[in-house]
Amino acid sequence: MMYKRKRNMLVGLAAIFTGTILLLSPSSKSVAFQTERAAKPKAILVELFTSEGCSSCPPADALLREINGSSTRNGQLIVGISEHVTYWNQLGWADPYSAPTYTDRQNAYANRFHLDSVYTPQMVVNGTDQFVGSDHASLQRALQHQQDKPETVAIQILSANIDGRVLALRFSAKPGDSRKAVDLFAVIADDADRTSVYRGENTGRILSHVFVARIFIRIAKLKPTPGQTIQLPLPGSFVASQPHHLILFAQATDSGDVLGVDTRPF
Repeated sequence: MMYKRKRNMLVGLAAIFTGTILLLSPSSKSVAFQTERAAKPKAILVELFTSEGCSSCPPADALLREINGSSTRNGQLIVGISEHVTYWNQLGWADPYSAPTYTDRQNAYANRFHLDSVYTPQMVVNGTDQFVGSDHASLQRALQHQQDKPETVAIQILSANIDGRVLALRFSAKPGDSRKAVDLFAVIADDADRTSVYRGENTGRILSHVFVARIFIRIAKLKPTPGQTIQLPLPGSFVASQPHHLILFAQATDSGDVLGVDTRPF
């Protein structure tokens, strides 16, 4: 069942994780990625707002799994993020990957798109196109719409290193010709997760997800930097031995347009 919920009016587009962010010098210890892209293609960010308590969501989860990591005809990498909302938790099944951060972010998108309510499943492509998350045709139209847009922020993950319960991330960002106010976001996502559901609309099903957001932090306002290092606090539920991806993206503060994306496994 698709679930709609009246939203709370929120100020701004960003939902911010409550962990502390520490700025470090570029000389901080880190492990550089060995493979650099000589000509990095523009990436397209696909956000899926989903819930394990929603029986309409598994087809959308499967669609994100199908496209995540693939490329458009023009060579743009498709980067997916599964963002599990909380408002289904009171209806029979508490989604273990849900967090208020993702509910708040979806509410902010609802404000931007002038929607009467939030709903699951919902996909948002590059912050500008939204539709029912299982709608293949709408997804293809949105990807077509985005693939011809120029990348206005050159953003690159340079290195990453886990030390205890923090991850040191070094990156560069170049605003190009963009004169907009731009926020930088860092996401740590599980590559894949599976859950056996015992209650709610998906009782008895084993659900599979990709790129499940576990940390979603607005780290800074965009400014030209050849190399900057931040520390991202890792949640207690984080399993370091499990495959993960870092996702770094730039998003226009006012319009919500995603202007540049990079991702790396770790």
